[in-house]
Amino acid sequence: MANSLRSEVIKLYKNLLYLGREYPKGADYFRSRLKAAFLKNKDETDPEKIKQLIARGEFVIKELEALYFLRKYRAMKQRYYNDDKP
Repeated sequence: MANSLRSEVIKLYKNLLYLGREYPKGADYFRSRLKAAFLKNKDETDPEKIKQLIARGEFVIKELEALYFLRKYRAMKQRYYNDDKP
């Protein structure tokens, strides 16, 4: 069971690292915060607690994706629609 959780944690870390490349404050800022968060919980051995932390990480992924989609939407809206109303 520990190996399956380990692979899930590694997969989560890689996904977050990939998504952090476009973070508004910069990739280096995101990478350092991500590393600190994972190192903080590196000694966790309880499988239920690890699953909760994985679920929290997946929530962060969804929030980052929403942030990026919103930023893309705003850029497209600004590019194609005029807000100049008389």
